[in-house]
Amino acid sequence: MSTPEIRDGWTIVVPVKPAAIGKSRLTGVSDREALARALALDTIAAAAATPRVSRVVVVTDDVELSALVAQWPAVDVVAEGDVRGLDAAVALGAEEAGRGTARAALLGDVPALTPHDLDAALELAGRVERGLVPDAEGTGSTLVTARPNAVWVSAFGADSAARHRLLGCADLAVPRDSTLRRDVDTAVQLSQAVALGVGPRTAAVLASAAA
Repeated sequence: MSTPEIRDGWTIVVPVKPAAIGKSRLTGVSDREALARALALDTIAAAAATPRVSRVVVVTDDVELSALVAQWPAVDVVAEGDVRGLDAAVALGAEEAGRGTARAALLGDVPALTPHDLDAALELAGRVERGLVPDAEGTGSTLVTARPNAVWVSAFGADSAARHRLLGCADLAVPRDSTLRRDVDTAVQLSQAVALGVGPRTAAVLASAAA
C-alpha cells in the first residue's frame, strides 16, 4: 500500500547560534555578527513563507534575533538554554513541534533559499519516512525531515549526509542548483549564495559593508 503524501502542516525547526559566536569561518567580513544574523533571518523568512509550512520553530539564545522573529506570524522561539550542540538544539525544536507533526530541521544559514525550492523539497519529503537534502558539496546536509509519528533523528556536522543515510534518511531528488542546497560557512560559499540571489537582509548587510 502506498504512503499518502503530506500536503501541508509541516513544522520547520531552525537552530541558530547567537550571532556573536556564529559563522567563525566567514573570514574577511567587516561585520560578521550582523551578517550571521541576516543569514538566519532570510532563511527563517523563506521558511515561514513556504506554502506547505504551517509553523517555524526557531531554537536560539540570540536575543536580538528572537525579538525580531517572535513578531512574525507562525514563528515561535524556543530558548536553546543548557543544551549544547546542533543536534541537541534541533531535538529541542522537534520536541516542541510534537511527534504527531511532520517535522523538518533546516540549517539557519541558507540565505538564498526560496519558498518555492523548500516547498518542492517538502513535497518529496511527504512521500518518505525520513528525508535528506545534501548541501551543494554533497557531503553535508541542509534539511532533514520526518513524517508524523516517526522517531526524530539527526546527525548534523561534518560528513552528515552519509551519517543521515545510515540513520534511515532517504535522499530527496532536489536539483543540485536548488537554493536549498547552498548553506554558507565560508566566503566562497557566500559568493555562491550571492550568485543565486540572497534575501534582502543579507543583501543589505553586504551592501553596507561594500559602501
